[in-house]
Amino acid sequence: METANEVSKMTIAHEIVVNHDFKLQEVNFLPNSLESRVKETLHKAFWDILREQLSKTPPDYSHAIKLLQEIKETLLSLLLPRQHRLQSQIEETLDMELIKQEAEHGALDIPNLTAYILGTMAMLCAPVRDEEIQRLRVMADPVHLLREIFRVLNLMKMDMVNFTIQSLRPHLQEHSVEYERKKFQELLKKLPGGLTCTTEWLRKAAAEISTSDLLPSSSTSETKGSSVPPSSPAAREVFSVHTYFLLLQNLHSNPMVYTVISLQTMLMDKARLDALQMKVNQLAIIAAVLLVSSSTCGSGVFSSPGCGDRLKRVIKALLEGLPDTRLEDVLMDISNQMHEEVNSILLQLGYPVLSTDKAASLKGQLTSLAEKDNAVRILIEQWIQTYLRLCLYPGGQNAKNLPQGLAPIQEELLEVGQRFGSLIHHNRQVFGPYYSGILKKLLLPERKSEAGSDSH
Repeated sequence: METANEVSKMTIAHEIVVNHDFKLQEVNFLPNSLESRVKETLHKAFWDILREQLSKTPPDYSHAIKLLQEIKETLLSLLLPRQHRLQSQIEETLDMELIKQEAEHGALDIPNLTAYILGTMAMLCAPVRDEEIQRLRVMADPVHLLREIFRVLNLMKMDMVNFTIQSLRPHLQEHSVEYERKKFQELLKKLPGGLTCTTEWLRKAAAEISTSDLLPSSSTSETKGSSVPPSSPAAREVFSVHTYFLLLQNLHSNPMVYTVISLQTMLMDKARLDALQMKVNQLAIIAAVLLVSSSTCGSGVFSSPGCGDRLKRVIKALLEGLPDTRLEDVLMDISNQMHEEVNSILLQLGYPVLSTDKAASLKGQLTSLAEKDNAVRILIEQWIQTYLRLCLYPGGQNAKNLPQGLAPIQEELLEVGQRFGSLIHHNRQVFGPYYSGILKKLLLPERKSEAGSDSH
């Protein structure tokens, strides 16, 4: 429980820093869901009891007094430290001992108290709540009014929390790396094996790099063209970039990656990486569909103003169901819709519609994009992967680095690259020392073997 509590604190601080749109929002259940029905039934029963008590002769104020106490506590919690005068006014007007005495003698004036409460709420609320406060002022039913007061007070509490988050963000951004690293170190002391899966993750990246051409070439005249030693700073940078890239590339196909995210250094960014990976998949399909359609139907359709954007919007809309819907089914729908849209554009431009053979070719090529070994899809994915890899280097997030074939998705891909690069940059700042330490240990056997060969 203690560890879970610490992780929760880290997660909230991390979310505030990396997500500039982060804010608390009211939980709204679906209208006909079980949760919604249960909530509405319980609330109705709660307020029906209050109505029944107030309708008695003489009225029973026991329930109302408890609600007034809660309202008083909420109003006091919304005050800033310097608002001493208003605090005294609330304490004096909502003096619970006096209210209980008035209730006992049948002299409790609920309309007067609610009028004061609404006036205080109007002083404390954000401008966005002014209209709701005004609507409350005209309510005559005391039970309905109290219920609405609680609803608006909950919104005001959320406004206050979000204001606090906004105020804290600059301070957290300044100290977030130090804070997260310190908290993670504390967690490692409680969980000694906390980096086991991360080590395997880095070992996988090192193994892939050693059998690829990703390592930079030596620039010296004696070894020109050969790869630099894997233990060099330049090689370690490649290791680092490739490791993070694997995280995005293999998120849905590699269970070990999920283990790393669930337990260790990428815990707090799992949802963001999931969303980015899904976005990358969708962009790859959009670019592939547009490239195939352009080569099959001719560039005239796509060069006409607005047609490319129109077709892209159609594809985006049909891809909204992924990954819940099979890609084969989605591409079948896309091929049929693209056929109709292209014919519509051709007619608008004064050209004949696609011939039967060309229409069949277009549909066949589009549906074949579902195959993992499809040449067009592989090419598009390689282009995107190369660009995203560059985004992990300083200055890599640039439209100039995009191939012409990715021009239709340039705007979206630049945004993905910026989000991915920013996310990984923060993670490297926090956990870089841990990764470096693990990589040194992974490369140690190689250095020993090199020393042994020299001695022989």
